[in-house]
Amino acid sequence: MPLSDKVVKKLLQKKISLSIAESCTGGLIANTITKYSGVSKIFSYGIISYSNEAKTKYLSVSKTNLSKFGAVSKEVAEDMINGLYENEKTKICISTTGIAGPKGGTKLKPVGLVYIGIKVNKNNYIFKKIYKGKRLDIQRKTRDFIFRKINKLI
Repeated sequence: MPLSDKVVKKLLQKKISLSIAESCTGGLIANTITKYSGVSKIFSYGIISYSNEAKTKYLSVSKTNLSKFGAVSKEVAEDMINGLYENEKTKICISTTGIAGPKGGTKLKPVGLVYIGIKVNKNNYIFKKIYKGKRLDIQRKTRDFIFRKINKLI
């Protein structure tokens, strides 16, 4: 049984609500969660906030943080989960922002750099990961990391 099965079943059993703001994963996490019957009882909504404008408009991401640290930063990942929480008040809020490639990387921010935000019971956890592989590999590794972390946190 895939870990996502176990996590979604656990969320359903415990009635733990969830919302997601995805950038570099482009909806992959929401897609994985919505494969399960009955998940509408816990999954509030998912947003793909790919542009900086969407991040500020829908998630109240700080324009200062965007200009000072860039969209791919721990500050923006945290703003994204805080914006989700302000909008929806779910028990778990998840955000992803990163460079899935194959282009867009720099020396300071290489392809594969991903920041993941997870808010659980009002506690924020921000993770910095650097993954190797092609675009879909990086997205899948990000998704799998999130399911492992949520499994430990709930």
